[in-house]
Amino acid sequence: MSNVIPVILSGGSGTRLWPLSRKSYPKQLLPLTGGEHSMLQETALRVTHLGAPIVVSNNDHRFMVAEQLNQVLDNKPDIILEPVGKNTAPAIALAAFAALERSSDAILVVLPADHLIPDQKAFHAALETAVNAASEGKLTTFGIVPDCAETGYGYIKATEEHNGVFALEKFVEKPDATTAQRYLDSGEYYWNSGMFVFKASTYLEELKNNQAQMHSICQQAFAKSEHDLDFIRVDKILFEQSPEDSIDYAVMEKTANAAMVPLDAGWSDLGSWSSLWEVMEKDKDGNVMIGDVIAEDCRNSFFQGDEHLVAAIGIENLVVVDTSDALLISTKDRVQDVKKIVDKIKSSDRSEHLLHRQVFRPWGSYEGIGEGSRYQVKRIIVKPGASLSLQMHHHRAEHWVVVVGTAQVQRGDEEILLSENQSVYIPLGEKHRLTNPGKMPLELIEVQSGEYLGEDDIVRFEDTYGRSSSD
Repeated sequence: MSNVIPVILSGGSGTRLWPLSRKSYPKQLLPLTGGEHSMLQETALRVTHLGAPIVVSNNDHRFMVAEQLNQVLDNKPDIILEPVGKNTAPAIALAAFAALERSSDAILVVLPADHLIPDQKAFHAALETAVNAASEGKLTTFGIVPDCAETGYGYIKATEEHNGVFALEKFVEKPDATTAQRYLDSGEYYWNSGMFVFKASTYLEELKNNQAQMHSICQQAFAKSEHDLDFIRVDKILFEQSPEDSIDYAVMEKTANAAMVPLDAGWSDLGSWSSLWEVMEKDKDGNVMIGDVIAEDCRNSFFQGDEHLVAAIGIENLVVVDTSDALLISTKDRVQDVKKIVDKIKSSDRSEHLLHRQVFRPWGSYEGIGEGSRYQVKRIIVKPGASLSLQMHHHRAEHWVVVVGTAQVQRGDEEILLSENQSVYIPLGEKHRLTNPGKMPLELIEVQSGEYLGEDDIVRFEDTYGRSSSD
């Protein structure tokens, strides 16, 4: 399988798993099922035998995606940055053009970054069948063998099996309960997995036949891409002109070469709190309990605690998710409506849909721990050897107190070395930079004071990571 290339789509925001999943740190970057690896890492490890993947990510997640993949992969991935989200068809087109630079006969294995597939043996067997079909010119998808009348997934109807590969008759939208039961009873329908295997050249040819404008724009945008550190930056002006569409609508529903391979491997797209409850280990009363949780006389519920003790008595079929700045309580049968809550948060001009209290940066992270009129307090962690940008602020001054580790501070023309319990003051308008020169994480407390304390009050002069003031 030397010409088989994994393509991992990692651009989603995971709205339905709020408050754990947020736009700045979505579900694919989280270890949702309690293991040590994030969903993105699990996806990459699932196909590590195929070599270095091509990953399509958005700009905001690029450093976290790169760091997580470098932790688990021996081969460095190609990370393509989408300037804007245009759905799956253009994203896969970019990956296809990149794959053709590796091999003119490249076969793509397209995988969303946030799926759970417990039975690796069954997946690899189905993958081999799909690769064989793709080598013969088929655009192959995986149809999940359904075990219930699920209304949260789209379905595929398949007929005429040959050597484990079915002809794909049609895609259908998410059904109501009665229709879903009819699909299940017929034995002819499968859940639409959103995973695909095909030759890069075949996909692009079909895209050109069915979505000529999208094909042309993606081709031009990729041709004008630039390498930036570990990333491939697609031309933004061109890519913004691309139509927005899914691979299902743009190609799979129109091609005469669509095929399907059944997959029975415990698959889940972990698209809601109820689907996460279904796949997690439960106690004798059917409860999933993550973090600091005490439950009395509770059944078939999902509990997750972050910083606080979560205590529950006498409840059934609820989801309770507590984070440092938000608490979600829902019945399990209404968790698909979490998106409505997120929409209300957005319309209220709040930030809880965007950021956790702890915000990750390529150099480490910061966490808000207190605020008031004209001041806020943050806990900052800087990785060993990492450095913040050389910057200044128009509206705030800063006071840093080292808690753990050693800090190297550039303040104007001064170089200051601080150890634990030492501090430094950065006046408003002064150029400054913070570096961790040590071999252990640097932890410090930052007190900001001023008339405006927003994160966009940063003017960068130099940056190791190539970020602009607005990035």
